[in-house]
Amino acid sequence: MGMGTAKKGAVMADINVTPLVDVMLVLLIIFMVTAPMMTQGVNVDLPQTTAKPLKQDDKPVVITIDPQGDIFFDQIKGDRKILQQQLAELAHNQGTEQPIFLRADKQVPYGVVAQVMADIKEAGFSKLGMVTQPEDRR
Repeated sequence: MGMGTAKKGAVMADINVTPLVDVMLVLLIIFMVTAPMMTQGVNVDLPQTTAKPLKQDDKPVVITIDPQGDIFFDQIKGDRKILQQQLAELAHNQGTEQPIFLRADKQVPYGVVAQVMADIKEAGFSKLGMVTQPEDRR
């Protein structure tokens, strides 16, 4: 007995997958549209430069300084003492070859940025990158 060759009056026991496919496609579209909006972070106004982006192999540690001068170590808010402890722990666990990126709002005083950079260097990390915005060339 082949597909669709049921006798007259017999019940056909096939599953209609068309509604399932329709629902799955709608869910796929919803997830594709909303996924880019799910990123969270600390809002900072980065300075603009003409430097080219750095190539990166590993996921770097990101240290952020917001406009109020608060320091975030990978989204964890703290102060310089907590930052120094986190850096020491990171150096002990993963070594000092781990790349570290520093994101600082352009309104943050240079002295605060220099102190954080000094803390990073003092912990023994040599791969320090500054995160900036590309300059608008209009």
